[in-house]
Amino acid sequence: MSATVRGLAAAAVAARGLTHLTQGLPAHLRQRWERPNHAGAAVTLLEGPIAVGAALAGVLAQPRGRTAATLVVLVPGVLGAVDDLVGDSGTKGLGGHLRALRSGRVTTGAVKLGGLGAVAIAAALLEDGESPPSLSLVDAVVIAGTANLVNLLDLRPGRALKVTTAAGLVLLGSSASRPLAGALVGAAAVVPEDLAGESMLGDCGANALGGLLGLALVRGLGPRGRLAAAAVVTGLTLLSERVSFTRVIEGTPVLREIDAWGRPR
Repeated sequence: MSATVRGLAAAAVAARGLTHLTQGLPAHLRQRWERPNHAGAAVTLLEGPIAVGAALAGVLAQPRGRTAATLVVLVPGVLGAVDDLVGDSGTKGLGGHLRALRSGRVTTGAVKLGGLGAVAIAAALLEDGESPPSLSLVDAVVIAGTANLVNLLDLRPGRALKVTTAAGLVLLGSSASRPLAGALVGAAAVVPEDLAGESMLGDCGANALGGLLGLALVRGLGPRGRLAAAAVVTGLTLLSERVSFTRVIEGTPVLREIDAWGRPR
């Protein structure tokens, strides 16, 4: 069995096993993770820790390159979980957290963004070795930017998982990114409950899967491709401060159909 298949299988099995395990938790523990979704219905954010556990299982099934991959899954996952549980839901977006900082208020979201940047730099340095510092900076932008961008997409059932899974399937075509892409695709086994509107990734799961996707992009693309990826994620992040992704998706027939695929009608 190849490392890629082993990682994909480990992630998928972990995702379904952890889902079953969390469904048996006492009600008071499950309620701690419940939040209203876009429609006002109560959903569980336990999908986030499940996705983190699944992605880690896929990463740890690999024979090499596990340190950086573990960092970009675990640290964003922990920071995201803190934001999910005790964060200020009234402060949104990069601009909102920066404005709060200027007023002297440190939000959990700002701490998370700082942590994403730090872990992305650490992972990029581990990956690049003797490469120029400028390339490590580009790679850090890709990793941190993708972790944040996937979180910005987690606004409707299945949306973020469709993006990470589609990107993971594409990255299976590169031998360098294939093992991480396999773990990413396997972690998407949490999708049935997500599409059903019963659970969502939250910051915990979205940041972790986004970080893993960012590292897979770094491994799968050449220097020019990574520079282009950094420009795209940065541009989309800045655009999100002014433009609603949901409004764009719902106003574009093809994107609207893809976005709605798999949800109960």
